Amino acid sequence: MEKPKNYDDFEATLQQSEPNREWPAALKSLWYDAKGDWEASHDIAQDLHNDTGSWIHAYLHRKEGDEFNAGYWYRRANRDFPKMTLNEEHRVITESILTR
Repeated sequence: MEKPKNYDDFEATLQQSEPNREWPAALKSLWYDAKGDWEASHDIAQDLHNDTGSWIHAYLHRKEGDEFNAGYWYRRANRDFPKMTLNEEHRVITESILTR
């Protein structure tokens, strides 16, 4: 299966037992988060040494309630601390990856 074309296609893949091996690591990280596996998502995100990895890392720490740590990672990602919901942010990050 190729990379989803949009967020609805991404959501449809959540019926599968694992993400596609060909997907970028950042997309896999968000897939695991959407499946409720914070640890797997975090394990991938912390190995992504770029702005997208820092953004996902920030989002995950925000999700766990660690705003201090999240703030650090948002700064590393060159992003402001978001005012949107976690679900909205997950969608924004995912869509940013899908449009690359």
